Amino acid sequence: MATELRSPGGDSPWPAASASRATALWCAGQGWPVHPLAAGRKTPAGNCDACRGPGHTRTGCDCVAAGRWCHGFHAATRDPDRINRWWGNNPGYGVGVSCGPARLVVIDIDAHARSLPERGRLLPGIPIDERVDLTGLANGFHTMAVLAALRGAVDPAADETTLRVRTPSGGLHVWYRVTDGRAWQCSTGSGGVRALAWQVDVRAHGGYIVAPGTVTAAGSYTPLGPTKLPAPLPGWLAGELERTGHLPEARIPGPRPVPARARQAVIAAGGGRERTTAALSGVLAEVAACAAVPEGAGFSEKLNRAAYTAGGLVAAGYLTQLQAEDILRSAADVARPGQDRRSAQIIRGGLNAGLRQPLHPGRRG
Repeated sequence: MATELRSPGGDSPWPAASASRATALWCAGQGWPVHPLAAGRKTPAGNCDACRGPGHTRTGCDCVAAGRWCHGFHAATRDPDRINRWWGNNPGYGVGVSCGPARLVVIDIDAHARSLPERGRLLPGIPIDERVDLTGLANGFHTMAVLAALRGAVDPAADETTLRVRTPSGGLHVWYRVTDGRAWQCSTGSGGVRALAWQVDVRAHGGYIVAPGTVTAAGSYTPLGPTKLPAPLPGWLAGELERTGHLPEARIPGPRPVPARARQAVIAAGGGRERTTAALSGVLAEVAACAAVPEGAGFSEKLNRAAYTAGGLVAAGYLTQLQAEDILRSAADVARPGQDRRSAQIIRGGLNAGLRQPLHPGRRG
């Protein structure tokens, strides 16, 4: 059963904005692991000196086991003793909640003053006819409202059944809890990998959210309305998250070699076969190795590099463009199956750039 922490001398379940330790304890009481945010900011507090050295990663680091908050949300805890020590010694620190272990999905609606993107990025996967007048559409509140209206559902920004938190920038965090065990993934509303809507971010596994009551230099994160706890994630919203790629891809046990089909296509290409093979094998292997890491492997960058290399070989006459596209599609399909459209866009951009720079393997200059 969820607990309520009440501020001294008041009926509100929210602690005073300056009482970060109370905020952290309240969150932990809901089952939400917490970690410190830098004083006056919404970013994690800095790591200790030992963790700031070049090449250091959290893998194998003993800081968390030793009770230090290094590595942001990876160190989040519900241990009251640790919370009392962290915020007792640093009362100015804010509070972050690690969304994945807390089984939370938070819809982060932004209201930034930005130019409209192309229509296809306003509601990814939902075409908007050129005849539709977009006058007045300016931020995430608008795109989220349009998406909800299309589905005949309540706009999350107006959902009074769940916890909503006003942000200092004028945005809104709409908190929901996951009840079916699915590991929803983070996204940004302007990202090219996955997005729910323009200027609408999703905070879930692999991310954190600023706790209600936290104060930064820009202002406070203020809860709205009487509802102080997250409601279950609505079915329609879960469907939209699934449609827009917010579930993890199927894990592949380990990195695969360059696909045989791709390697054969390289070898079957025109003159300079060995050098052509060598020029492509390394970059293709990097692409295929992304299969072992569902995200954060630099897939887009690596596929773009391979496409650029292939484009240079096409421009120099070692491959035809059809052969290059076949090679690249094969490697991309191994690394990110089911993402044909995304991969095709990356391949097209890399190839076009490479076609302007002929590449002659083994030739200096």
